[in-house]
Amino acid sequence: MKTIKFLTSSALACLFAVGSIAQAEGEHSMTGCLAKAGDGVFSLTNVEGGTPATVAIAESAPDLSGHVGHKVEITGTTVAGADPTAHTMKVTAMKHVDAACP
Repeated sequence: MKTIKFLTSSALACLFAVGSIAQAEGEHSMTGCLAKAGDGVFSLTNVEGGTPATVAIAESAPDLSGHVGHKVEITGTTVAGADPTAHTMKVTAMKHVDAACP
């Protein structure tokens, strides 16, 4: 019984440590409407939570072109963008949430 408690505690500690590393590196997720801002340039608008209302996407590993106008969740890190006052992200993952967007 002590062994099971120890293993469970150890597993939970590892999970918390991995979560802390991801947070320390600044990776985060935001949900909103994917918009095309130019040739190969995208942004996230109507961001849930409203702060910021729009996110500029500087770079994306997943292909976003098929999801323009859809509600998506993007995950990535904050990077310096052309506009220093805008929240700009390098996207490492994208999850399709809904085909409709407000």
